[in-house]
Amino acid sequence: MGDQIGDLLLDCVVRDFCPGCGADRRGEEAAQRQDLFAKLKRLSLRGAADGGHIYLQRIRHLLHGEGTQAVPSQKKAALVLHQRTQQRGERAGKKRSQEPGFPRFFAELNLGLILTAFAIVAFKTPNHFAFGGTSGVSVILSTLFPTLPVGVFMWIINAVLVVLGFIFLERKAILWSVFASFALSAYVSLFELFIPTSVSMTGDMWLDLCFAVILPALGSAIVFDIGASTGGTDILAMILKRRTTLEIGRALLLVDIGIVTIAAFLYGPRVGLYCVLGLFAKTLVVDKAIESIHLRKVCTVICSEPLKVEEFIVKHLNRTATISRGYGAFSGKCVTVIMSVLSRREAVQLRRYAREVDPGAFITIVDSSEIVGKGFRGTN
Repeated sequence: MGDQIGDLLLDCVVRDFCPGCGADRRGEEAAQRQDLFAKLKRLSLRGAADGGHIYLQRIRHLLHGEGTQAVPSQKKAALVLHQRTQQRGERAGKKRSQEPGFPRFFAELNLGLILTAFAIVAFKTPNHFAFGGTSGVSVILSTLFPTLPVGVFMWIINAVLVVLGFIFLERKAILWSVFASFALSAYVSLFELFIPTSVSMTGDMWLDLCFAVILPALGSAIVFDIGASTGGTDILAMILKRRTTLEIGRALLLVDIGIVTIAAFLYGPRVGLYCVLGLFAKTLVVDKAIESIHLRKVCTVICSEPLKVEEFIVKHLNRTATISRGYGAFSGKCVTVIMSVLSRREAVQLRRYAREVDPGAFITIVDSSEIVGKGFRGTN
């Protein structure tokens, strides 16, 4: 009895919600629908113990708004519960999408600058790694004028760039870039007081190269994530963008290549090749670090218990999902497709729960670092 009712219900759902599987509801004849309801009614009368009458009321309410109405108190309780769930989800989404407060912004900015400064003093300067930027120019100038350390030249170069920024740009536009430029110079000078720059810290140039790339890349990713910059050549990039028609990326790349070329002449082909590797590795690692910070999981779930999975996403993960109807190309059966964008931890929880309620659930999880919209902070 239950199987017969289920087949008829599936037929109704197919006709109304799955145009690829059956006739569209708007084009279906009223007689066909009435015939389906008559069959359901006969089944429910013959086997009320199987719950056929309940299915009939539900399908009528779903398709026509007919059937029994909920008790007012039950309806009110359900409405209150729905509102509370919605409000909790709204608060969670707002919290996730809001920008960090000033204390966190300032702390993350300085953390990124400290990592970059430490890499310059501990790994770049002793090995003459000049990958580009103000630190690369400072390393070269420190070799040409050995009486002055790298930190002093960074102060000088950044001061010149800041002056040019105030001349050609609006002061408000470069405020944090000015702070970052001088803060980075200050941290470099501070580390030079405690870390010797005449010899390598590890004695292994390859190991030094790895950390000379990874630490500044991580620092830059942290700084870029909060919408700031490390200053230096970023000011030059803003000037070029405002005052010229040059492609900024290509112009800065040419400057970096020029710095690497000078380093190869000064320090020999071995160091020059290390600088070439560092230049290209820096770009790749920075991109990967930024993607890793913003990484989200796009989860798609097809299972036999879609309502339970949907409830788990909304109530337990405080996320939302997009629900769509589909059908299997091989089986021809209608299915409910649930798509939701989650963090790594949430994706693991969803995968575990979906497999618990339906061991045969079909789940795909895809990485994405470009999520823009409600519940996600900024443009990733």
